[in-house]
Amino acid sequence: MLTVSDNGSGISPGDLERIFEPFYTKKIMGRSGTGLGLAVVWNTVQDHNGYINVKSGEKGTMFELYFPVTREEVAGAEAVVPLEDYLGHGEKILVVDDEERQRKIASGILTRLGYAAETVSSGEDAIEYVKEHLVDLIILDMVMPKGINGRKTYEEIIKIRPGQKAIIASGYAKTKEVDTAQKLGAGKYIKKPYTLEKVGLAVKEELEK
Repeated sequence: MLTVSDNGSGISPGDLERIFEPFYTKKIMGRSGTGLGLAVVWNTVQDHNGYINVKSGEKGTMFELYFPVTREEVAGAEAVVPLEDYLGHGEKILVVDDEERQRKIASGILTRLGYAAETVSSGEDAIEYVKEHLVDLIILDMVMPKGINGRKTYEEIIKIRPGQKAIIASGYAKTKEVDTAQKLGAGKYIKKPYTLEKVGLAVKEELEK
């Protein structure tokens, strides 16, 4: 168990029910928070089969993070895949993500790997882009709160480009929306943060299908 606490004024009962919702925040957006911090913590704990208990009152708030105990030995480091095995050859990749920083990271990785990367900031922009341009693969963010999400975006794209190859990316645990997108034809799901090897292997695998 890991415990984190403070001695602030506490969290109101109404807010306490919603603190793990993505993008829920009492702060001013763009100045002091995005509403993603606790959502990321929640998903990380869930990914490790744990749970979180929250206690809050007038004297502060306490978060108790519980993780399962295991007697299994720590696995050795996985073999590193040579960079040459997942380099691109100029294929055109469209990155769809509402966060500018994530677009820059993904685009930088793809460029380094030898792909031609283009980026758009919303599902709506992605749909308009594929009406005018052919792309070999789309890296599609699943959660985009200011517009349509990744599943809906892919659903509309394949009406324009049937069989369009795509991989799904998200900072959260895999959801039913991801499963639905994959049933529609989207390929591999990758969990953010982006890394050179993670992106490279996923893109290479999908392009070779």
